This record gives sequence, structure tokens and C-alpha cells, in this order.
Amino acid sequence: MRRVQIPSGERHVLDSGSGPPIVLVHGFPLDHSMWNAQVKELAGPFRVIAPDLCGFGESPVQTGTVSMARHAQDLSDLLVALEVDQPITLCGLSMGGYIALEFWHHFRHQLAALILCDTRAAADTVEVLDRRFRMADIVLEHGTTAVSDAMIPQLFAPRTLEEHPLIVDQLRQVIARADPEGVAAALRGMAARRDMTGRLSEIEQPVLLIVGAEDAITPVEEMRSMAAALPAGRLSVIADAGHMAPMERPEEVNAAIVEFLESQQDR
Repeated sequence: MRRVQIPSGERHVLDSGSGPPIVLVHGFPLDHSMWNAQVKELAGPFRVIAPDLCGFGESPVQTGTVSMARHAQDLSDLLVALEVDQPITLCGLSMGGYIALEFWHHFRHQLAALILCDTRAAADTVEVLDRRFRMADIVLEHGTTAVSDAMIPQLFAPRTLEEHPLIVDQLRQVIARADPEGVAAALRGMAARRDMTGRLSEIEQPVLLIVGAEDAITPVEEMRSMAAALPAGRLSVIADAGHMAPMERPEEVNAAIVEFLESQQDR
């Protein structure tokens, strides 16, 4: 792991391998470790960059609100600091997908392709907005255990919850280590994000969408609609996986990512 200085502060970053760069952006309220299986597979033929976002993992916390645009700017600054001088493949899960779409909006010249995992283009509904703000207040008062207890049953497919307790416990521990101020700032930032649904048709880069077949948060049909709206979108549905498909079914997710990356090299 490296500690890299960018204009908004220090960031904790995994930077491994060589070759075409792929940046892996974790979901909420996690850190880079959710991508361990993907790093192991990809960091050889590819240069894999997996940061801890502002307020998560070992990266310092910013209080208040951290917007998706702020995270996108940080990624762009991070690429400069790491001397990445070619367009990247940007892969994000859930909140990481929101950031990936925001990165496209501001920095598409730095982008070769997108991989959107278990995420959505639409902004929050009024109900979800209310839930995010209430959760921000709860986590500041009671800590991140409240987030873990509420989220874990929704994040995984029933088979994962039953047969893979170590994966579930790994995620629970990551959430427990998260700073409440960072979690609250991210919740407010997600609530404030722009609706990108009407912009999907403008994305010219190739896009791979990955979704767990049993994802209760961003269902298959929602991501299928996203894929249909993209000029160069393709959808991979991962059986027996929920919202955390890269952790639940790493072999299948890795195979889909590698096939997609290799198809871009052949172009």
C-alpha cells in the first residue's frame, strides 16, 4: 500500500502490477479490501489501482458532505500523482459506480472504459433520501454498528449469508472500522448526487455492467435498462450473488472483467 498526497489530502492506495491501468473504486461504507480477489487476478497483466476513498480505510476523514464530484476529482488527482498517463478502465461498485459516472461527466478524456457493478444511474427517491439523512444522524450518535446491522442482510444473496459466513464477517469488520464522520459525509454526498439516467446515451466508451442475480438493492432489470441505454453497454448477470457480487462470486466476476478488458486490448 502507498500513501499518496493529492490536493485534498493524503490517500491510502494499493498500486500493483503493470500494463493497462484499471482503477477499482469500492462501495459504501467499505474500503479497497473488498476488491482483494480482483487484485489477485488482475495485478499481473494490468496495473491495478485500488484507493481507500476519502473517509474510508486509511484515508483521512473530511466532515460534512463529501460529494461524488469530490471523489471523482480525487481520482483524477490521484492518477496525476501516480503518473498514470494513459486512459484508464474505471470499475466501481454501488457508490463506486456513482463516482465512476461522475468521473465520466468531468474527466472522460482520462477514461478508456467503464465497469459498473451493482449500481444505478438514477438519483435517490424521496424515501431513500430520507433514509440516508436519518442513517447519517444515527451513525454519528450510535456508531457504524447501526449501519452494519441495517445493511448486511441486504448486501448478500441468501446463499452467501448461509454458506459463506467468513465473507459476511469480513465485510462486517470493515464496516465496524469505518469512521462515523466519514460514513455520514458519504451518505450526504450520495443523497446529493446528480441523476445520470438521461446521460447514459452520451457515454461513448465501452461499458460492462455486472450485477448479482439476487441483488435486492440494484436489481437485474434496473441494470438491464442501463445497459440498453448505453451505446456500447453489455450486461453480465452473476448467479447466486447479491449486491456484493465481486466478493460473493469472485471467479465469475473476474472472468467477466478479464474477458471485457481483453476485448478492449483487441480493438
